[in-house]
Amino acid sequence: MPAVESLAIVVDQEECIGCSACVDEAPETFELDDETKACVKTPPGDELEFILSAAAACPTEAITVTDIEENQILYPEA
Repeated sequence: MPAVESLAIVVDQEECIGCSACVDEAPETFELDDETKACVKTPPGDELEFILSAAAACPTEAITVTDIEENQILYPEA
């Protein structure tokens, strides 16, 4: 499993509907901004399993998680 430090976590602001499912799953990694859109905290504070769970919980699939050291997309799965 990759270290959290080697992840690129991206929220597509156009797709995010602000439902906060990601915040519920990984509150040390995601928060809602002033426009009620999800954004990533720096540094992310949750373990990988919770970050991936948060991405999977997004109803609009607005979250992409990539292992930048291996150049591999972890979510969404191919």
